[in-house]
This record gives sequence, C-alpha cells and structure tokens, in this order.
Amino acid sequence: MPHLTRRQFSGVLLGGVVASALPRLSRAASAPRLVAQEGMARLAPPDYPETVIWGYGGTVPGPEIRVRQGQRVMRDFMNQLPQPSTVHWHGIRIDNAMDGVAGMTQPAVASGENFLYDFAVPDAGTYWYHPHNRTWEQMARGLYGALIVEEPEGAIPVDHDEVLLLDDWRLAEDAQIAGGFGALHDWAHGGRLGNWVTVNGDGAFSRPVKTNARMRLRLVNTANARIFTLEAQGFKGWVVALDGMPLDAPEPLERLTLAPAQRADLVVDVLADEGEEALLVSFERDGGFAVAGFPVTGRARPARLAAPGPLPPNPVPELGDLTIARSVPLVMEGGAMGGLQSAMLNGQDTPIREMAAKGKVWAFNGMADMSDTPLIAAERGETIRIRMTNDTAWPHGMHLHGHHFREVMPDGTTGPLRDTLLMDRGAVAEIAFVADNPGKWLLHCHMLEHSAAGMMTWLSVT
Repeated sequence: MPHLTRRQFSGVLLGGVVASALPRLSRAASAPRLVAQEGMARLAPPDYPETVIWGYGGTVPGPEIRVRQGQRVMRDFMNQLPQPSTVHWHGIRIDNAMDGVAGMTQPAVASGENFLYDFAVPDAGTYWYHPHNRTWEQMARGLYGALIVEEPEGAIPVDHDEVLLLDDWRLAEDAQIAGGFGALHDWAHGGRLGNWVTVNGDGAFSRPVKTNARMRLRLVNTANARIFTLEAQGFKGWVVALDGMPLDAPEPLERLTLAPAQRADLVVDVLADEGEEALLVSFERDGGFAVAGFPVTGRARPARLAAPGPLPPNPVPELGDLTIARSVPLVMEGGAMGGLQSAMLNGQDTPIREMAAKGKVWAFNGMADMSDTPLIAAERGETIRIRMTNDTAWPHGMHLHGHHFREVMPDGTTGPLRDTLLMDRGAVAEIAFVADNPGKWLLHCHMLEHSAAGMMTWLSVT
C-alpha cells in the first residue's frame, strides 16, 4: 500500500462540485447553558490565521454532552448568533416538542433569546446535536456537538472512548469560511462540499495509543454534504453500532461509508507497533488521506483481547407484520440532470425555472418543499413501510426524525436499525418502522442544501 500522508491545505476554492409550551423559568435557571455564538478555531495549519466560526460555547465542536441511558438532558439554549436558531437532538427518540425543528415543533429562537430543552434519553449510543434553522449555513460555520448516551451496564470494556466528528470546510485563501451559502449550483448538484477536512475541528488530529489497546471509536459525519469512505489502518476492528443502535452481533470492520448525519461505533484493537502510527483514512477521488493519526508509544498488554460481544439492545419496538403494513411511495426528483419539468410549490404547479428562481430544485412525489398535509398520517403503534426511489443523478441521505427504521431487503429480511439511509442515484430502497412517537416528524435529505431546496416532507403520528 502506498505511504499515506496528511492532506495539504490549499486555500483555493473548489471551482465546481466534487463528484451544505414555554420553558418554566425555575427549571431554566437550574439548567446548564448551551450558547450559540461566534468563536475562533485553529482549523488550518499554524501558518494560516485562525478561522472565525459559529459554535456552541464558541468552539468547534461544541461541548460534548455525556449522560447515562434513561437520564435527562436539560440545557438552556441561548442564541447569540445574528440569526434565529434552534437545537435538534439528532437520532434521539424524544418528545416532539423537544425535537428543535423551527416552524414545526417550536418557533425559531431569535438572537438574544433562549429556550429550555428538557428530555429523557431512552437509548444508549452515539448521537449529536445541531441547529435546524438555516442548517445549511449554521452547520457549515461549525455549529454542532456530540451527545453520548452511555450504557448503564453491558458496555464493551475499552481502554479509550474517542468521539470523532468528521467535517469538511470550504475555506478561502485566508482560511476563513467562504460565503456563497445559497449558491444554486451547490443546491442543485452535490451540496456544499469543502476543500479541508477536520476531525473534532483539527486538520491534524492525533491521539497517542499503545499496542494491543482496545478503543471505542464513535464516528459522526457532521458535514453538510460530503460522503466519507473510511478505513482503519493499523487496527483490527468491528462495527458494533450504527446510528446509535447496537448491531445484533459485531461485524468485522472493513471499508466504511458514512453519509452526512450517519454514525458508526467501532471497537478496534491497536495492531501497529511502537514507533508506528495507526490511521483513520478517508478515500476520495484523488486517493487516500489520513484524517486522524494514532501514534503508538508503548504496549497496553502482552496480547490482544478476545473478540468483543454485542452491546445491549435499545428498547426500540419490533416491527409488526410487514405483509399487512401500510406502504407509501416516495419518489425523489429534480436536481441537475434530473429531468424535473415542474412540481407543486406553495399550492401551484410551478415550472422548474420558476422553482429555481425561488431556490427550489428538488421534489418528493412532485411536491417541492413542505406540504400542508403529511406524507403519512399514522396511528400510534402502526407499522409503516416507505418505498423510496431515487430518480435523480445524485445520492441522498434520507433522515427520519423521532424514530429508527430498518431497511426491508428484496428477500423480506430487514437490515440494522438506522435513522439515516444513504441512497445512491437510481437506487430503490424500502424502510419500515413502528410509528410509536406522537407528533409531527420530518423526513428529509440530510445533504443540507438538498433539504433546503425542496427535499423535505413530514409524518404525523397520532
């Protein structure tokens, strides 16, 4: 295998697509503050200036929130940004009022105002939080953080538990975040893709480890639109959870693909010897690049540990009889080279040119942007199937709020629990879930520019 190096920063912008109830005051007073504000971050190498970012607490990533399964998360969100914002707790099956979707579950929090988020966490695993108002700009500026829910018992013993939030940034020559957030070219193609990759806000992330040490690596793709293809070199490992949900049994770690918003929990043993470096490598069109390094400085134990067992399952309801479950189609349309002629927009059939002038270039079932009526009105406890067809020239990462689903395979078997599914262009996939969480829930593409440009719908559970 060729020697892998760190990516060299280039300030040249990419020229095209690389083929983004009121809270009670007494409770708010006792809750820790979570402040969205401007800050500075060392994203690029030291010979470049620090970058002005937006972050929770003024840092990128924001503060890690770590609780035990079944505990409550309480945060008094204060918005000190120049535009309204919210906090969405991605992947957590919580009360609808706490989901953080501006205009659906709460009003956007204006600059200088606050909102109390208070909810219990039913599932252990790797989750994260980010805004859900002008998400395509606010996340591209660095607004996100990790929410880790630890298993009360039955977790796999490890020497290190590392959370790795992967992001890409579009930086200008002075290492500042480039503008052009509403560029139609991005919105109609692959989304806002950057020219600089970081892990936990660091372009040269490194952690010392020891040979035969066992680690839990919690990977989170926080990018607006980049799909990461990853490989762990100098490790022997297993995938133990996807999108926070434990697999029935650990699966051998090979090359791993993470769409925007997807997560993977890995358990890895360090195989590299002292003086060597284990690596997390991202594979792109022009080769592989080390995005995280783990230099080996000693030996943790004489020999490797035995293979790990599974994590304890989360209390997600089992699917009902799929042969009688209600099935609903969802056809993805539009975008560059997509052939969409028109779609319903604001109650009118609108030609694609007029749609594009309003910043809308994608549609679900001939409907661009949110409709007044839900895609599905489900009764609580009902098993729902959604057959999704990607009739576009671009991949999409479909994210369902408030629930986890399983992909239904052609032979009738079901895949692991997920909250986000990557669909390649031309793909057809079917998901099934139990609609057990009352409220209004978004279903949208987590390529954030695609969502903002029309790729979103919603479900109601009564």
